[in-house]
Amino acid sequence: MLNISLNTFINLAIMIFTGMALGRLVKLIKLPNVTGYLLAGLLLGPSVLGILNEEFLASASIISEMALGFIAFSIGNEFKITYFKRVGATPIVIATLESLFAVVFVAGALILAGFGASFSLVLGSIAAATAPAATIMVIKQYKARGPVTETLLSVVAIDDATALIMFSIAVAIATALSGGNVSASQLILKPAIEIGGALIAGAVLGLIFLLPLKTFKKDGNRLSLTVAFIFMGLGLSKLCGFSSLLLCMAMGAIIANLTPDVNHLMKLSDKITPPIFMLFFVASGAELKLSVLPAVGLCGVIYIVVRVIGKMFGASLGATICKADKNIRKYLGPALVPQAGVAIGLSLTASAVVPQYATEIRTVILCGTLIYELVGPAIAKASLKKAGEIKKGA
Repeated sequence: MLNISLNTFINLAIMIFTGMALGRLVKLIKLPNVTGYLLAGLLLGPSVLGILNEEFLASASIISEMALGFIAFSIGNEFKITYFKRVGATPIVIATLESLFAVVFVAGALILAGFGASFSLVLGSIAAATAPAATIMVIKQYKARGPVTETLLSVVAIDDATALIMFSIAVAIATALSGGNVSASQLILKPAIEIGGALIAGAVLGLIFLLPLKTFKKDGNRLSLTVAFIFMGLGLSKLCGFSSLLLCMAMGAIIANLTPDVNHLMKLSDKITPPIFMLFFVASGAELKLSVLPAVGLCGVIYIVVRVIGKMFGASLGATICKADKNIRKYLGPALVPQAGVAIGLSLTASAVVPQYATEIRTVILCGTLIYELVGPAIAKASLKKAGEIKKGA
């Protein structure tokens, strides 16, 4: 037992040291820190040095869950009523259309290339998912501010809900095309419970959070409360089958709108999250598999390229319909490139719908994750910089 614990702590230390070193190294070539963390994980993981093996990475999944909980909570703090009064339904329209067109473009391109309709729909439906973590880290590192950043934070949060809805509908249609029975629960009830339950539970937790917040005024106590409620949210989501991202986001949104202390709470949580985020991205990098690249084929190329086109087209169209700022129309779409955990989770569910294509779907999504996660942060940085929302010397 002692050896296992010792090795775990040594691995965590190596992850932080290597993440810091690679994070500093990539800054020399003007890349975001998160790219360095992912490369550090890739170097340490099974694909290269093998210092972090599959068994350790499985046991370290709690780090990823913690990091995503804090990230979702911080996104929720951007959902102020005053913000939506100012921008209206713009983020909702953009999130819906960028998700929809990613699905339609990928599925359509695959069908035109000769792939089966059921397979194309299921794989295409996963294209809607976006990973907020890498984008948020770029925003935090460069202290990006402006309409594009503001809208981006809202869109990546709403994207989790739109992706689940698109996936559920596409899977139901694919099941019908394959001759299976499509139940109401498959089409409506399951995503409604996953999304609605998360939002309600998060809102309730946020309201409960406000009660001890009035009593505990010291920074240490307030930080402890924040951590405890995020952990509670993560635990409830796992217990009830809710989306953990949406639950923690809803909790953050309630707190943002009902207490003036929200900025102070965020500053407190920012003091403890840097090593958690670093470990999360190093672990994510370690899970990327170079071995999937040769097996990706035409299907993978279509998915990787056309998904980005769909996201950019949908985001631009949504911004145009809502008469949003011209920078939002031009630069929001490219910042939606990253894709990771949610997509991998959906690929596992998809494998049960079209089991004959399970290996191919899994390979394409893993390959897409590898490429999107490595290039996505740099694209997000470049987009925000072109939009003028990253100040010189940040």
